[in-house]
Amino acid sequence: MTANNVILQVENIVMQFGGLRAIDNVSFHVDEAEIFGLIGPNGAGKTTLFNVITANYKPTSGCVTLAGKSIKGLKPNQVVNAGIARTFQNIRLFNSMTVLENVMVGLDHASRYSLLEAALHIGRYFPAERAARAKALELLEYIGIAEYADLQATNLSYGNQRKVEIARALATAPQLLLLDEPAAGMNPKETEDLAGLIFRMRKDYQLSVLLIEHDMPFVNALCERVMVLEYGKPLFSGLMSEAIQHPEVISAYLGEVRYA
Repeated sequence: MTANNVILQVENIVMQFGGLRAIDNVSFHVDEAEIFGLIGPNGAGKTTLFNVITANYKPTSGCVTLAGKSIKGLKPNQVVNAGIARTFQNIRLFNSMTVLENVMVGLDHASRYSLLEAALHIGRYFPAERAARAKALELLEYIGIAEYADLQATNLSYGNQRKVEIARALATAPQLLLLDEPAAGMNPKETEDLAGLIFRMRKDYQLSVLLIEHDMPFVNALCERVMVLEYGKPLFSGLMSEAIQHPEVISAYLGEVRYA
C-alpha cells in the first residue's frame, strides 16, 4: 500500500432537509495516511458531511466509499466496524464511567462472548474483559493519559477529555479517523501537543485523518490539502498553501489574516 491509495471517496453528495440544501454536490477524496482538512464558516455544512460519512444521515444523493467499498445501507455501528471512527464537536463521554471504561467501550465491537456469557459472567466473558482492559490501558499509555485511567472521565481537563475520545476512537482500530474541532477550547500548549499526537497516530497506525477545525494555524500545521465549504457548497479544494492565498476563501472565512 502507498500513501497515494484513496481511503475515502465522497462523490456528488447532496443532503437536503426539506427546503434546505445543507450539502450541495460535494466531492473530495482522502488518501491513505493523509491528514485532510475540512474548513469553512459556522453553518457551512461540515458536521452534516461528517454525519453523512458516518451513516448518521442518509444522503439525498451521491455516494461514499471506504477503501473502494460503498457504505450505502450500512448503519452507524457497521460503519465503525468497516473502519471509520469519529470524535464530536461537543465531547461525548459516559459521565458515570472512568477513563478506562470509556476507552473499553470502543473495544466492544471486538468482543467474542455472547450476551448470556456477559449477563452471567461465565465462559469467555472474563478473559475477554481482561484483554480489553489491557488493550485500553495500552492505548491510554500511547495517548499519554494512563495516569487518569481510574478517574471519572468528565473530571478531567477539557484537553484530556478530548484525548479520551481519541483513545476510544482508536480502540475501534479505524482506517479513517474523523475529528470534529478537536482543538476547540484548548490552550496553545494543548493544541501543540494534539498536533504532535495526530502526526504520531498517522505514522504509527498508517491512519488517515479527516479534520474539521477553525484554528487555522493548527490546520496549516497539519494539513497539506483542504476543502473549504460555504453554505454547503465547495468554495475551494486543493493545497492549504493555496487556500490561505485564495481571495474568495479569505473573503468568506479567513478575513485578512495570512499564515506562513
